[in-house]
Amino acid sequence: MSRMQQRRTAQRRPGPQRKPGGRKPRASMLDRAIAALPVSEVTLRRVFGWFFAVVIGGVAIAIASLFGVPGMIGTAIAEGMGRAGLRVEQVEVTGLKRMNRMAVYAVALDQQSRAMALVDLDEVRDRLMRYGWIADARVSRRLPDTIVIDVVERVPAAVWQNEGQLMLVDEGGTLLEPVRADAVPNLPLLVGEGANAQAPAYRRLLDAAPALKPMVRAASWIGDRRWDLQFVSGETLMLPAEESEAQAALVKFAELDGRDRLLGGPYVRFDLRSPRHLVMRKASGLERASTIDPNQQAQIEANKSLPRDAE
Repeated sequence: MSRMQQRRTAQRRPGPQRKPGGRKPRASMLDRAIAALPVSEVTLRRVFGWFFAVVIGGVAIAIASLFGVPGMIGTAIAEGMGRAGLRVEQVEVTGLKRMNRMAVYAVALDQQSRAMALVDLDEVRDRLMRYGWIADARVSRRLPDTIVIDVVERVPAAVWQNEGQLMLVDEGGTLLEPVRADAVPNLPLLVGEGANAQAPAYRRLLDAAPALKPMVRAASWIGDRRWDLQFVSGETLMLPAEESEAQAALVKFAELDGRDRLLGGPYVRFDLRSPRHLVMRKASGLERASTIDPNQQAQIEANKSLPRDAE
């Protein structure tokens, strides 16, 4: 055989062949974990598919909420309902006697939209509660087209005068509305800075001596600490600062007036700021001081504490 043929035969000689059934590729830890689960691979693929769908949907909703998309959709639906007839056309107000009714209507109708679903009832109530006259308010819808407002009004209990201005106040001192000098109602007159806030204390003071209540024309709050009472007959009574002492002094004065007729006499000012001394001043400036018997005062206090059927 020639050398050329030997080379060709050598070039055609096949290499070694791999035997079937060699080493297989090793499975990953994830594959082994999935294989150990008691569900099929198809089921797992579905579960993971839904999971990723929910995650992506939640992200999309969060982004939409950030840009106000759901709110715009809700507003559009409410406006559509309004065009269909669910729209505020009437405001019904009950319980209103003194406050301006048009002010309540203005609050109820001051809305960005008249669509019934878009009316913020809590906001309407909050704005109404800013008016002094309104002690409480309930706001509700009556479909298809009415807002119903039930109002509880405060009752004026006194007139507060401060720096030349007159203002109605309730029994707790809440400011209600200004009042003209020619239209002042028949109510107690409280004078001075902060006197309106002392309305409850003033009421307790006069309740201690009810016989004097119709004789008092006005009460001045002095130095943010005590009362001066002005009587219809023109006299002024100066009372001590402490509330219980002021009540006791007023009871003392009522007893002395019932016995000696102090009001309507020659005196224009009575000073009872000292519990045991009464100083009386005439218009001429002359003064008269008298000492009140402590035993007499004790008897006055005892009579005050007795039940009416025991007096």
